[in-house]
Amino acid sequence: MDVFVKTMMDSFGPFGIAMLMFLENIFPPIPSELIMPLAGYEAAAGRMSIVAVIVAGTIGSLAGVVPWYYAGRLMGGVRLKRLAARHGRWMTLSPGDVDTANDWFGRHGVAAVLFGRLVPTVRTLISVPAGIARMSIGTFLIFSAIGSAIWTALLAFAGYLLGQNYEAVEGYVGPVSNTVLVVIVVFYVYRVVTFERAHASEFKPGDGKA
Repeated sequence: MDVFVKTMMDSFGPFGIAMLMFLENIFPPIPSELIMPLAGYEAAAGRMSIVAVIVAGTIGSLAGVVPWYYAGRLMGGVRLKRLAARHGRWMTLSPGDVDTANDWFGRHGVAAVLFGRLVPTVRTLISVPAGIARMSIGTFLIFSAIGSAIWTALLAFAGYLLGQNYEAVEGYVGPVSNTVLVVIVVFYVYRVVTFERAHASEFKPGDGKA
């Protein structure tokens, strides 16, 4: 998988990084924890600048959360939970996940958008309650951009510093990234297989009719 990510970066440069980060936020086939360190690693090898890496990662990540914001804004909490109940198996999104994101946003407000971007389990979902609450799109984008920039910079610099010992670690990057991918795929399959049993009682057909 690291070969695919590196090929995207080598072929499209910063645009490839932005595209990967966009997809990671829409549906996470490759996690940012793999994309951005590898991008920083490539920057350390002299193939692009670390500034371009961080900017591209931030833009791609920001673009990826906007559809989730509008999903919450246009659908509302009840319809989104109904969608999760019907099709959440493949999205690995349950009605309970929507409630968790709503609770997080309710407790922390605007700060949830900023700091939620730094928490892997709520990074994408925090956009949904922001849309449901009809937070100003300008405010949402500003705080999301700040949080995304911090997250991508931390990961990119980790890869960049690792890349200072390029020759020493080059042989480990592939196996480690492939192991990460295998773990993610196994976890996804587990979520799909156990989804209905684990979340069947979270949303009743009559919920939210009022």
